[in-house]
Amino acid sequence: MTSFEPGRAETRTISVAAAPAQVVDYLADPRHIPDWAPDFATVINHEHNNIWRVGTGADARRILVRVAPEQGVVDVVSADAPNLGLFARVLPNMTGAELIFSLFFPADTDPQAVDAQMAVVDRELRAVREQVEA
Repeated sequence: MTSFEPGRAETRTISVAAAPAQVVDYLADPRHIPDWAPDFATVINHEHNNIWRVGTGADARRILVRVAPEQGVVDVVSADAPNLGLFARVLPNMTGAELIFSLFFPADTDPQAVDAQMAVVDRELRAVREQVEA
């Protein structure tokens, strides 16, 4: 039996004045990532199927974009370690949507590093809202 070592879960949410399907459609298109997550990717290229190569210059990594539109799911995860990445959920919130971003960190991650990453996530949520509501 393998031991289970949970990581640290961090979740942020933001209300969006748009239909949930509109938010999912926006997030589901990886070509929009540089618009809402420029710290993560300024360059994105399609590799094959749902695999994309992203980077901010010389460094590049492969991501997998998993989408289940009926459930409001858009996950942007490592193609090599799909349990690492951004797990997004879009829920109906009255006449708009609630956008939820969750990330998981190894239990021993420096709390300041987690805080810094979650500040980036807060900016990303606001950027998605601005893009979708525009």
